Amino acid sequence: MSTTVHTQVAIVGAGPAGLVLSHLLAEAGIESIVIDRRTREEIESTIRAGILEQNTVELLRRIDPATRVDTVGQRHDGIELRFDGEGHRIDFSALVGRSVWLHPQHEVLKDLLALRLSLGQDIRFGVTADRVDDAESESPRVLATDAEGEPLEIVAGFVVGADGSRSVVRATVSGARDGGYFREYPFAWFGILCEAPPSADELIYSNSAEGFALISQRSPEVQRMYFQCDPDTDPAALDDAEIWRTLQSRVPGTELHEGPIFQRDVLRFRSSVARRLRAGRTALVGDAAHTVPPTGAKGMNLAIADVVLLADALEALFGVSDERPLDSFEERALSRIWKAQHFSWWMTNMLHVAPGASDFDRRRQLGELRSVVESEAGRAYLAEGYTGWPMPGR
Repeated sequence: MSTTVHTQVAIVGAGPAGLVLSHLLAEAGIESIVIDRRTREEIESTIRAGILEQNTVELLRRIDPATRVDTVGQRHDGIELRFDGEGHRIDFSALVGRSVWLHPQHEVLKDLLALRLSLGQDIRFGVTADRVDDAESESPRVLATDAEGEPLEIVAGFVVGADGSRSVVRATVSGARDGGYFREYPFAWFGILCEAPPSADELIYSNSAEGFALISQRSPEVQRMYFQCDPDTDPAALDDAEIWRTLQSRVPGTELHEGPIFQRDVLRFRSSVARRLRAGRTALVGDAAHTVPPTGAKGMNLAIADVVLLADALEALFGVSDERPLDSFEERALSRIWKAQHFSWWMTNMLHVAPGASDFDRRRQLGELRSVVESEAGRAYLAEGYTGWPMPGR
């Protein structure tokens, strides 16, 4: 037996984009149902790094005064660019008057899930979306399978695909699950979590002749670090001693605090933008609409910016039957998305050593880095892009 439920907005995906959207809609008096194929435990325990722009943090504080971004998270007023054996601090506060917060995405999700459930949000875990039908009509339908394996149909006034990079909803909007603009980079990050105090007060982005490294933090007891590697690297192929030698060789001038490594993975680098973000009464936000390399720290922040725009558009649609904000959603969202794609591409290519790079390529790259750190305008451009452009809409 198929179960049919009705709502104003069906949101596929209980990640940051879907949960923030459900909250903004609720503030506007718009009902929504959120579904996710994962269990709540799976959502909250999938460890993902996170750097939050100031605009994102301010929105999270407004949504939830009890957010732990200021207690668990760490405010950073700058980063260090390291190359040619020297460190150069990019002072965000002095350059653009903004900061970022180091706060893991799964911690954001814990707060958002607890808040939305406490306020009565209909969130259905273990529900897998199979497809979206009638997207161009005024009553699009999400056809899904519930946690018990039974068919579920959600009839809505609007459907939002916030279901990540393997989005099911994207096929409805773009015509194919992999349709759009795509770039794969010839390198990846070998990432570790280790039990050790921070090696630096702020993030170090280090360019060396052997490749890139990022020295980050997680907590007073845990560090997060990455180094550039081949995309096909087996995370289990390197022993701890080799990992530490590689990291230390790529961050000359800083003595890393070593400790037991309890997680390791390889993160491939991909950029993508869906060919369309909206089809009738169905739209894409977050990783369902676009992905970026992690170098520029845009991922979750870009998703939140999408959601703010879409929430305003849906408030106009359901509140006063004004479709104009919805009609301009795609163009306005894409303007920011492509800026973020460029910034992420620029940071990535400026800091990583491409396979087969020549001596000319290497010296040109060092010239680019010096052009940035030796110019106030260059430092300000990096600071502005890293801390985030003004939030659209509200």
